[in-house]
Order: sequence, then structure tokens, then C-alpha cells
Amino acid sequence: MAENDPIRRFLDWFEEAKRREPDLPNAVAVATAAPDGAPSVRMVLLKDVDHRGFVFYTNLESRKGGELAANSRAALLFHWKSLQRQVRVEGKAALVDDAEADAYFATRDRGAQIGAWASTQSRVMEGRLDLEKRVAKFAAQFGFGAVPRPPFWSGFRVIPERIEFWSEGKFRLHDREVYARDGEGWRIERLFP
Repeated sequence: MAENDPIRRFLDWFEEAKRREPDLPNAVAVATAAPDGAPSVRMVLLKDVDHRGFVFYTNLESRKGGELAANSRAALLFHWKSLQRQVRVEGKAALVDDAEADAYFATRDRGAQIGAWASTQSRVMEGRLDLEKRVAKFAAQFGFGAVPRPPFWSGFRVIPERIEFWSEGKFRLHDREVYARDGEGWRIERLFP
């Protein structure tokens, strides 16, 4: 039953967002923390979700990759303006296994595969030409053959410890329900808006 299972509830909301959200219903803000504790947030795309958690992919040498390697705590925020809903997820991020990362990488457009090799994500570049040269270099290197997943590129699964569902209400009297891990199950609490 979706009411007692936050993942099932999320999947129900997500399916509705796919039907009604005009662009990128799988866009999600990912918050991490820098070594000095400063928050850092950016948008990524959700690529998988099941009872194990919420998966996105990235360059492991990017800022978010480095921050998650140092501190695995992460928060996600889905906001579907057209539905007047949002979902917040808090938990620990763990790397997906190589087979899962390889399988997802193989589904990516060839240009995105080459881009994963070419971009030294989050590092300073002189100009756009630097990126274009690297794209040309890796396109030539792989020719027409399969593009393997770079060893520095993989996915993170945020294993939820807390999931909050928020729905807009009249007069700013919003509905907020929190599912908090409680052993193998979930404790459900309603919050004041």
C-alpha cells in the first residue's frame, strides 16, 4: 500500500510527474557538503529508483563526487511545480556496483559517452575550445567501436533514511508527511506547514 511505503508513494507521484510536468520530471537537486561544512547543491537527473534508493550518475572526480567520497551524507529535492508537489530525500550515498554502472552507461547516447570521457568535470578550462578538442580526441580514439565506461564515472545511490512528501495547500496550509527509517520499516509523521 503506497501510504505505508514511501518508495511506492514516490513512484506514484513520479509517474504523475512524467505525465504532467512539461520538462525533465526526473530533474533533482542534490545537496552535499564541502569539507568545511559549506553546503553545495546542483541539479542532476534521476536515472533509477527502487526500494534500495535513488540513483544518479556523475564523474567521480567532480566536486559532488569528491564531496560524497569525503562525506556520504546527501539530500535530494524533487520539485514538480505543475503538480504543486515536492519530495525531499535524506540519506547516505553509496556507489552503484560496476555492472549496474556499465549497464546504464551502455544505454547512453554515444555523444554523452564521449562527453563523459572528455569532460574533466568541475575543473577550470581556458575556453570552450578545450572541451571541443577533448571531445574530438576521444571520438577519434574510440572510432566506430563501443565506448567503454570511464573508470572515473559511475553512479551514486542515495539510500533513504528520511523522505518528506509536500503538497501545496490553500492559504499556505501545506500537507507535509515524513517517512523516517525505523528498523526495517518506516515511521510516518505529519508536520506543521
